[in-house]
Amino acid sequence: MNDMRLDFEAELNGLDADDWFERVDAISGEHGYFERLGENHVAALLDAGTNLLVTFEDAEYIRKFNNGSAPRGFHYAQQEGWSHLAIIAKSESWFRDPAIYRYFDRLIDDGFFEDFYNVLFYGTHGGAYAAAAYSVAAPGCTVLALRPQATLDPRIAGWDTRYIAQRRHDFTHRFGYAPDMIDAVNHAYIVFDPLQRFDAMHAGMFTRSNVTALRCTGLGNRLDLALDAMEVHDDLIKGAMFKTLDLDMFNNAMRKRRDNPTYLRNLYSSMIKTGHPKLAANVCAYVLRSGDDTFFARKLEELVSQGHEPSTPLAISAA
Repeated sequence: MNDMRLDFEAELNGLDADDWFERVDAISGEHGYFERLGENHVAALLDAGTNLLVTFEDAEYIRKFNNGSAPRGFHYAQQEGWSHLAIIAKSESWFRDPAIYRYFDRLIDDGFFEDFYNVLFYGTHGGAYAAAAYSVAAPGCTVLALRPQATLDPRIAGWDTRYIAQRRHDFTHRFGYAPDMIDAVNHAYIVFDPLQRFDAMHAGMFTRSNVTALRCTGLGNRLDLALDAMEVHDDLIKGAMFKTLDLDMFNNAMRKRRDNPTYLRNLYSSMIKTGHPKLAANVCAYVLRSGDDTFFARKLEELVSQGHEPSTPLAISAA
């Protein structure tokens, strides 16, 4: 509800890690609470309206990539009047920590989630795993998980060779195997790029009837940043919160890929790797009809020199 919007200045840009946490502590303490969860995690609550956004994020990633270097939910507390519970890791952890288990046990015992009309668990990458895993604490909630892992337990996902060091965390204990934790959610949206092989394999493990797979073909492994650049991320979050997100809405949003540099470069690379140089030339020509681009101009010149003209010829100068 907009009339529940919180009025605060985040002022989080350019802060070192200690000052950044102190500022989050001050803002949360004024509008809710700030609680340390063991050595590596904190919980920061902004208490506003009856819609609750629960996010799982790494502090370093927030400081480097988020708008204003703020937890993603700060925007929704300020602009939409949503309450926001941020679970923040000081370092990449996949949120596997007994202190977090105990914290969510306490929220369950206190009936915390029952005070909200809509509850959305959100995260990306390791935070997406956590959003799905901890959603069991709020039956009836919605999950929006961007490229989640189902587990890093090597007995189940030993084929995923990306996170060897993270396997030291226990994925067999409480809130462990994420696909089992979403049985009681209203709906879970699993967002991934099927061209990212390991991401697609994890996504395929979320097979419940209350799951919708949303395929962001060609957007790569930084889906949150790509969706931000396409200016559709906000629409997807709001759609998930209010249960209006469906395949038609998602597919309409994905049409903006045609103007996204990451998607276009990935599309070009895919055409080259799969032996379709003429289609790659078409991609280059498409981009160059919209304006100058040194990368695509150079690539098109190389393709044309090899005899691969685009379907509609485009005269370009040497890059």
